[in-house]
Amino acid sequence: MINRGLHSVVMDAAAIERVLTRITHEIIEANKGVEKVALVGIVTRGDYLAAKIAAKIHAIEGLAVPVGSLDISFYRDDFGRHLAPEVHTTNINFNVNGRTVVLVDDILFTGRTIRAALDALNDYGRPAAIQLAVLVDRGHRELPIRADYVGKNVPSSRDESVRLFLEEIDGRSAVEISDVEPGASPGSAPLPRAKGGVSAAATSAAATPAATATAPTAAATAPTSSTTLPAPGTEPGGRR
Repeated sequence: MINRGLHSVVMDAAAIERVLTRITHEIIEANKGVEKVALVGIVTRGDYLAAKIAAKIHAIEGLAVPVGSLDISFYRDDFGRHLAPEVHTTNINFNVNGRTVVLVDDILFTGRTIRAALDALNDYGRPAAIQLAVLVDRGHRELPIRADYVGKNVPSSRDESVRLFLEEIDGRSAVEISDVEPGASPGSAPLPRAKGGVSAAATSAAATPAATATAPTAAATAPTSSTTLPAPGTEPGGRR
């Protein structure tokens, strides 16, 4: 089916894989290894990308890094505007304290999604550092946020939609620039056809231990779902 609103395909499946491989090497080099690194993908596509990067790390370093998925629905600054927001599951079943956590997302736009993700992640503990990896940076930042690892800078208009499609969800892999669909916002992700987060991504990405690894048992355990989050702004132990 032809998308008549399509302007251009900026990355195909092969280009996406090459970019993810480069980002993987950059993460390993910047952190001098991955012994203290964990990956947390922002749903609904960042979690799939995080699993793919974890599989590549395992292939290169032979180490399985912890991988989690993060739903930021309740942390968005526009949450109150949506009568029926789409809510997903957060799955961080490892201790983030003292780790370098690499947040992974597909498209970096205004920065508001990342701001929400930082708030959500801090409710799970206090990482030693938080880094940001994105497949595409399309510009138009509204907050002082930048990515540490960028796959591709894509100039775009605010009136255009820049979208990542993945084989595991959409039946094809590509990054496309197109017209904004009626009723949608320029920053809204395409509607997924399949449910599932990091586990589904892990299966289709490489099915290696890296994609499903968890951190060693720790004295303090992070919450495992959005339904068991501490009160916003409160760290484990009650500190603010």
